Amino acid sequence: MSVGSWCIRAIPGAAPPARGGLLGGAFLQVSAARPRAGRCRAAQHGRARLGGRVVSRAGASESPVAGADEDAGAAFSETFPLRRCQAVEGKAWVRVDAEPDGDGKCKVVVGCDVAGKWVLHWGVSYDDEHGREWDQPPSEMRPPGSVAIKDYAIETPLEVLTNSEGRLLYEMQIKFDRDTPIAAINFVLKEEETGAWFQHKGRDFRIPLSGPFNDGAKQDIDIWPGDLGRALKKSEGSSAHPQNNSSGDAGLSGKHISGFYEEYPILKSVYVQNSVTVTVRRDIETHKKLVEFDTDIPGEIIIHWGVCRDNDMTWEIPPEPHPPTTKIFRQKALQTLLQQKADGAGNSISFSLGAEYSRLFFVLKLDEYTWLRNLENGSDFCVPLTRVGQLGSTQDPIKAETQKVDGKASQADGLISDIRNLVVGLSSRRGQRTKNKVLQEDILQEIERLAAEAYSIFRSPTIDSVEESADLDDTSIAKPACSGTGSGFEILCQGFNWESHKSGKWYVELGTKAKELSSLGFTIVWSPPPTDSVSPEGYMPRDLYNLNSRYGSMDELKKLVKVFHEAGIKVLGDAVLNHRCAQFQNNNGVWNIFGGRMNWDDRAVVADDPHFQGRGNKSSGDNFHAAPNIDHSQEFVRNDLKEWLCWMRKEVGYDGWRLDFVRGFWGGYVKDYLEASEPYFAVGEYWDSLSYTYGEMDYNQDAHRQRIVDWINATNGTAGAFDVTTKGILHAALERSEYWRLSDEKGKPPGVLGWWPSRAVTFIENHDTGSTQGHWRFPYGMELQGYAYILTHPGTPTVFYDHIFSDLQPEIAKFISIRRRQKIHCRSKIKILKAERSLYAAEIDDKVIMKIGSEHFEPSGPLNWIVAAEGQDYKIWEVSS
Repeated sequence: MSVGSWCIRAIPGAAPPARGGLLGGAFLQVSAARPRAGRCRAAQHGRARLGGRVVSRAGASESPVAGADEDAGAAFSETFPLRRCQAVEGKAWVRVDAEPDGDGKCKVVVGCDVAGKWVLHWGVSYDDEHGREWDQPPSEMRPPGSVAIKDYAIETPLEVLTNSEGRLLYEMQIKFDRDTPIAAINFVLKEEETGAWFQHKGRDFRIPLSGPFNDGAKQDIDIWPGDLGRALKKSEGSSAHPQNNSSGDAGLSGKHISGFYEEYPILKSVYVQNSVTVTVRRDIETHKKLVEFDTDIPGEIIIHWGVCRDNDMTWEIPPEPHPPTTKIFRQKALQTLLQQKADGAGNSISFSLGAEYSRLFFVLKLDEYTWLRNLENGSDFCVPLTRVGQLGSTQDPIKAETQKVDGKASQADGLISDIRNLVVGLSSRRGQRTKNKVLQEDILQEIERLAAEAYSIFRSPTIDSVEESADLDDTSIAKPACSGTGSGFEILCQGFNWESHKSGKWYVELGTKAKELSSLGFTIVWSPPPTDSVSPEGYMPRDLYNLNSRYGSMDELKKLVKVFHEAGIKVLGDAVLNHRCAQFQNNNGVWNIFGGRMNWDDRAVVADDPHFQGRGNKSSGDNFHAAPNIDHSQEFVRNDLKEWLCWMRKEVGYDGWRLDFVRGFWGGYVKDYLEASEPYFAVGEYWDSLSYTYGEMDYNQDAHRQRIVDWINATNGTAGAFDVTTKGILHAALERSEYWRLSDEKGKPPGVLGWWPSRAVTFIENHDTGSTQGHWRFPYGMELQGYAYILTHPGTPTVFYDHIFSDLQPEIAKFISIRRRQKIHCRSKIKILKAERSLYAAEIDDKVIMKIGSEHFEPSGPLNWIVAAEGQDYKIWEVSS
């Protein structure tokens, strides 16, 4: 489901306010998530070592660093860049000047006082139109600098002005004739620096210009939400809606235009650059390590930290005495409040640690929802302490650097050895046909942890393989690296389109395709929403335990899942958790009382959705205005949804979830739901607009993919997300022959695929974008180029039902065969060879080379490459065995 609605908050701040930043092509965790303090190791997903536990040994006490080891100097000192999100508050305003000026023109003025690159995206509605569709205004009404957007809107930049106090204001004017046939001006504000859109409570701003409204226009005034509607009614007085002229076509000379002025709060999220410097010194007398933190971030800052010894990556809590203002968090980590510096320019603290520790891990906590991690790799900060005994202030810097590289190589060798041993152990157990599946999962999790650690050591500008994978062709041991993320070799098929419900027997029809899809190489099928729904497509759920839908009965659904399991394919259920349609009205006639097994009342509805009078808390995301938005902060709601998901897993047999409209609620709740239901694979639909400048897609889409990565972070990495960024960039690259877009500034794929490939679920079309909806259809005739890209690249590729059962099937099947034959997976290594105007070429895992675009390309080098697939503007080679 795709819904294009935003509220007056900017999109980057609509979810819990803090969000990740980005620098140098890596992401920074500033997640709106629960504290990650419960983690007990430095690996990304917080998994403990096999049999790992928290221990308490050496002490940490306050000890001033200055002058403590002047001879030895700093054994380690590094300044880590930080990027944090900060909210800037201001106001926007709308003013209608009803009195004509010297040129006989009335005008609408729109402005705001928040710094930025502001654009008004607007259109008009005419007197004889009863709907809310936009049209482009006449040319004489368009201010200078306006740019047409397709055939329905105009974008006009706001001018930069200075008020009497010297503050910058941003404003633009739309002039019109008093007897204009235009009934209303519709608009939204767009801030191009962040790509954020600002609307009024999820709707377009609508400014009525006509007094003698017809029925449709009168209704528009009546349903205009909030203060603006009240202001309009007040300004009209008792004659706010005068009757139409008896002639049936009201004369334009009789049009009544009212002047008014309204202000609205506006909140823009901006990123602020900061840093933290960590210095480690050696105290010769006590043989302890003296650690100093210094940051320029103002306000209260907490370091959440732990230590480890030798090569063990398990966090430990050093015993008391701890630094002042330190608390123990769940017996797993320490939280120390930094002390404000005397000059007020930041915070610092220093303390000592025992000599037996080799590393210190930490993250910075700014508030309940904001945690800063390492920009370079998205993991916890890691400070080496063992260098204190190895590097002195007089050591040759070249020799020191050599020792650092040798140390990394030695550390990586050990990790590789550990991985090999685990794989050998797993293989031997598989040969013994062991039934201890828990142990197998533990071993695979440990493989992922070790390989991720190796990845962080040798991180480079090109994407490296994050994980070593065991041979997963044997389905009996194909276990997810962690719940919700699959094995890494998934190929997903969306098993329906927008019209599938019309047959009434879709489950039966889809079941007949199971063996065919299996033979083509698909490993997962995404099935449609299963619940009773107000809309036949299933995206307006009502009674969640009623699984008799327009797609078929509950028994047919269970048979469908069984048929796919017999064919070796796992099944995802489409879970709509953001909103739910009510069965009953409250005393005010509002539909917000629910029936069935989940008989919630209006406490389950968020309080800031103006349409449904909820008594819950404010929404943790963007509102979907067609149905009551569920308040996931309520414990009874979460418990019921967990129980329902677990029931679906057990009763229906679903293997995982496709999560609808996850932009509507905090990813931390998703983490809870996935931990409770333990899916094999889960993917969220986090969908918002890419960044455009005057109708042209920006080259840099980092802010867009950052928002998706932030949501994945909030789930603690337990779910993937559809890579909308990659889809959008593929559109522009292919449609406009701008293949240079397919490489970002760091030489990586420009979507989520380039930052977190194991969580990027790539696609080119789905039931919203294609099918009969066609909201964002992939460029016609270029579908095979799109599939040549996603089916050879890392990430988890998705094929749309309409494409696999069409004349595209033979070539798509060929791409899938290449992917499976060469064992390309979600973390495969990619090297971009060409990214030019009419050509993109890449090498994957040193096994496959592909190219798309009209320009000629042939692979070179010592390897023998043979053509595996070829067609219009695409070609794929495999290395000859």
